[in-house]
Amino acid sequence: GPIAEMRRQSTRMTGIIEDLLSLSKLEASDGEAERKPIDMAAMIELLRSDLVARIDPATTVQGAAQASERLLGDEAQIHSACANLLDNAAKYTPVGGTISMRWWVDGEGGHFSVQDSGIGIGAEHIPRLTERFYRVDPGRSRATGGSGLGLAIVKHVLQRHGATLEISSAEGRGSLFSCHFSADRLVSGATAV
Repeated sequence: GPIAEMRRQSTRMTGIIEDLLSLSKLEASDGEAERKPIDMAAMIELLRSDLVARIDPATTVQGAAQASERLLGDEAQIHSACANLLDNAAKYTPVGGTISMRWWVDGEGGHFSVQDSGIGIGAEHIPRLTERFYRVDPGRSRATGGSGLGLAIVKHVLQRHGATLEISSAEGRGSLFSCHFSADRLVSGATAV
């Protein structure tokens, strides 16, 4: 009824305000993010179980850490960026689809990616996705309830970590969002902290 609708709207407003606050905090905090070792395997497991608890059980959520290296960064910020990418994937993946997270390390550095089997994004939208409030399909915004700030937050978190976001997608074939961190942001997983 109308009361439930009001409650939904106010929850959505609260979400937008929280996102705006974290965005302005990120923009105000100059300089690069701190360098504390983050256990990416544990973070992926946490993100996975959190998402599984909130979405339809017919949707598969996978997580794999293929490297023991830890990421040197601000854990709360990295968690927020990864969670935003994951929520984004969940929003656009139909029930029964698959969402996979991955952490791996190679000669270029450390990488975290979220792959989904969702509706995909047209090429013309990709360059603008990280603009605040930019929407691929304005009609979807109310139904999916996002603030339109998630990817702007991701971009700022990555900038503070000297990292980049790469987006590859095809309509009807899902999307792949990859975060690339330089090698100097990695530390061997065996080191005692």
